Amino acid sequence: MTGFTRYQHAARELISIAKLKPKEGQFLGGLLFSEGPISDRQRNWLAILLDRHGLPPLTQEAHLG
Repeated sequence: MTGFTRYQHAARELISIAKLKPKEGQFLGGLLFSEGPISDRQRNWLAILLDRHGLPPLTQEAHLG
């Protein structure tokens, strides 16, 4: 896999395989139900979580929903 093309898919994958802290789970759960673009801050935190858990990064267009 070269990277996640939708941030919702990345959030779903993290929730399904990672041991998360409560705040991380809340953040990812919110992303699952978000339909619009995410902020740079949200994209950065998601990128950190993906890297921390050994998953592929987001693609450039992934923040758009």
